[in-house]
Amino acid sequence: MEKEEKSLSLLKEGERLDVLKRENIQIIQSSTVFSFSLDAVLLADFANVPRKRKATIVDFCSGNGAVAFLLTGKTENPVIGVEVQDALIDMARRTVQLNQLEERVSFLHADINEITQLIRPDSVDVITCNPPYFKDLPSSTKNDLGAFTIARHEILLKLPELMEQTSRLLKMNGKAYFVHRPDRLLEVLDAMRANRLAPKRIRFIYPRVGKEANMMLLEAIKDGKNEGLHILPPLYVHDENREYTEEVQAILFGTE
Repeated sequence: MEKEEKSLSLLKEGERLDVLKRENIQIIQSSTVFSFSLDAVLLADFANVPRKRKATIVDFCSGNGAVAFLLTGKTENPVIGVEVQDALIDMARRTVQLNQLEERVSFLHADINEITQLIRPDSVDVITCNPPYFKDLPSSTKNDLGAFTIARHEILLKLPELMEQTSRLLKMNGKAYFVHRPDRLLEVLDAMRANRLAPKRIRFIYPRVGKEANMMLLEAIKDGKNEGLHILPPLYVHDENREYTEEVQAILFGTE
């Protein structure tokens, strides 16, 4: 009862509590800003982070912190989230407080284009990022709410800038993990290679068998060799009954 009262006391108007079930973390969300979805969960699962070996781990475009919180189930290292939007960083920090994760997760309220003012270049071992997917084009259909627009469109952070700042922060042989849209694959690969990031693994995500891929997961290594790119087996989200596949259930809930 005491924990429930504490949880409710940390919520603001319009907010709700969801649960990251495999990690047993309550996370604060709101329908008035961009909430995390399956892409964040799949990204955190895809990322290889050192469990015990000392490492600096940073999550770009952290939103309300979903990927950063999910990574706590994979590493004993602290995770640093970076988010530019006021409302989202506030929610993420209250989630830290709610779950008593002060020693495990912290958040920087910062523009990624200025991140080297806060994090030293060539000092990070792993970066994860669930970035804005859509170009900032005049023809783009944009939600009137600024939080949605910034989260979905490259208004404050364009793809080349993202890859530049990722490369600047990573150590040599540091790894970066991204989730993005398949229709931008060539742009993503070009931006990576222009910034000393060698793509090493790609996995395409399909809503179900017979449908086109609607997400992709990518791993890159700073100053890695150009050869050795692996296209991994497809991941199907739903089966023929429109239920989560066994693999996705295991990712979401920790079941085998």
